Amino acid sequence: MIGCDCEVCISIDSKDNRLRSSILVQSPDTSFVVDTTPDFRYQMLRTQTRKLDAVLFTHPHKDHIAGLDDIRAYNYFQQKPMQLYANQLTDEAIRRDFYYAFNDAKYPGIPQLINNIIDETAFSIGDVNIQPILVWHLKMPVYGYRMGNFTYITDANRIDAEEREKIKGSKVLVVNALRTEKHISHFTLDEAIELALEVEAEQVYFTHISHQLGRHEDVSKKLPQHIRLAFDGLQISA
Repeated sequence: MIGCDCEVCISIDSKDNRLRSSILVQSPDTSFVVDTTPDFRYQMLRTQTRKLDAVLFTHPHKDHIAGLDDIRAYNYFQQKPMQLYANQLTDEAIRRDFYYAFNDAKYPGIPQLINNIIDETAFSIGDVNIQPILVWHLKMPVYGYRMGNFTYITDANRIDAEEREKIKGSKVLVVNALRTEKHISHFTLDEAIELALEVEAEQVYFTHISHQLGRHEDVSKKLPQHIRLAFDGLQISA
């Protein structure tokens, strides 16, 4: 058995019990997730998500695409393929890692997928208008997304000035803040706070946070009043 004496691991606060980062976006007519983490199946069961119209991807790292195979349950119950939206880099990774879904000979029960390649051009999923925001995960291009007054950014440590302009005016910003120490490809807590203050979002939530950041309760006490740590099960209206 593997033990852990990390204060976050042994915390009894449910807000310290975190799965991999993803969000479920719902409007009156549309429901989609951003990224399919390794926890995707459990996340969908936990939220009792019975209808899913699409999957929108941020980038091709395993902790953001690994759960895609479990989309097959929605194929079965909805009797249609799942629409995927991703940039070229992420699409290539999906086709490589889930190659069996794209073979000419379709084995019964494999995921049924329709790939849509996106760039920085705005597009829509159902009645939700989406503006991609190009951010940098060290040297990897990653897409954040603005949907109306809501902006979601994960796995970034640099955002160019013209892309920051796309964030400004958001009422709600969700952005990654990995830890307090400098990291090669993620915003630190201080860097995320600096970004939040610059774009002047009314409400800010930090996501993709590691155990190294510390306990939810302890970190929350140090944050400006309009900035909070996200937690599993958080619901936001924007």
